[in-house]
Amino acid sequence: MRRRQQQRGRLLPAAVGVLCRALPPRARPAPDTLRCAKFDRPQASLDFWRLLYALLKQINGCKWTESDGIDNQIRFVKAALWYHGYDRPELYRLPSDGSAGSRELLLAFSWLLHRMSLLEQLLARNRVKTGDETSVCMCEDDLPNSLKDTTEKAPQPGLEGGVDVRYLQWLNGRLRFQWRSLHAQHQEQCKLLHKIHLFTGGSHMDQILGHLSVTETDLVRQPENYKQLLQLLESETLQLEAFLEWKQLEPVYWQWMETVLDNMAEEGNMCESQDAHVEGSELPKVTSCCPWADSLTGQIDRLSRDLTTLRDQLHKLVTCRKAEWCEKVKTREEELQKEGFSATARKIQESVELKLLDLTYLCAPPKKRMHGSHRLVFRSKHPASKMVFGRPVSRESFSTVSATEVIRELQMREASLVRELKQLQEECRQRLDEVAEGLDGVICISP
Repeated sequence: MRRRQQQRGRLLPAAVGVLCRALPPRARPAPDTLRCAKFDRPQASLDFWRLLYALLKQINGCKWTESDGIDNQIRFVKAALWYHGYDRPELYRLPSDGSAGSRELLLAFSWLLHRMSLLEQLLARNRVKTGDETSVCMCEDDLPNSLKDTTEKAPQPGLEGGVDVRYLQWLNGRLRFQWRSLHAQHQEQCKLLHKIHLFTGGSHMDQILGHLSVTETDLVRQPENYKQLLQLLESETLQLEAFLEWKQLEPVYWQWMETVLDNMAEEGNMCESQDAHVEGSELPKVTSCCPWADSLTGQIDRLSRDLTTLRDQLHKLVTCRKAEWCEKVKTREEELQKEGFSATARKIQESVELKLLDLTYLCAPPKKRMHGSHRLVFRSKHPASKMVFGRPVSRESFSTVSATEVIRELQMREASLVRELKQLQEECRQRLDEVAEGLDGVICISP
């Protein structure tokens, strides 16, 4: 036992040092900062506030500067941690001048490290991008658990602090104008990307890509810029090597954090609410078992099989009904060959397809939604394979996500949102009718 403790003591400085090197260069603390925070030294508090400020800004995709005041940094860190679900009250009682609380900040940093996969997120966000990429997110827009019961209510009419409707209309118009401008700029960017990918086809050494990206095209035009890119790649390589070393020494760090919790318990700084949140503060190795889990799993499996059977039956029924309606539509279309019928039929078809996409989205089994960055690769529509450097490259030789699939997913999501919007509009219309009934002598004219 003592030998293990001695071995762990020798590995601890290496683990802390590797962890610091795995963080981004602009948010890289000194190893002594973590060691001082274990004993709640006040000289480490300001450094930890700045560290958390820089990390949370990068995670949330916000721009940050070192010129921000320490009070603004502390306010942002507390708000961001609360947003992500960190509910330890001792952190939010820390003074706004950053004069104390380094050990509480160490706990918050470790919570981010484990709960949010901090290093993985930072590596993904700060990696050097040499290709043309686009972000795709098909996840549901769910609020965190800490925010579900804290949505703001709209101000009641007649109360102090009410907002003028004309001001809201002006804001809505301004938002629409900015959205259209952004959409136009994005379309222009897509056109330019298409030109670059089309004109540089066959110039890339990678057979799968076949064309150059914007960054690679710029390097061809201005070769002197390769030094800066090389420095960024070397820095990222060192950070990735440090991350691999960290994954080997990570258990040493969590064992060290156990001693931090033990010190806090001995000094009496643990409040009563800590007992309620002990499961959230435990280390990754803690697991739990439920004696009724097997029976519940069996019931879930049976229910899943029943739902699958019902879905198959419904699919067969829909297919039969669809075939019958197609025959009726063809017969009716032959009878009604009048002027304007085609345009009306096209509108009806689009409306039906929208509803079918909505139903497909709602009835589809849960699957892993696309999320993250994807590299844009231009592919010709006609050939099934492309000749690059004298050898054919098949499309099936690598994993891809077609833009058509993404568009279809977005159309299904759009249909669901349109249905929800119409439902909300109908509810608002009913509420307005109820309010109008109680207004004597007032005539309401719909816009």
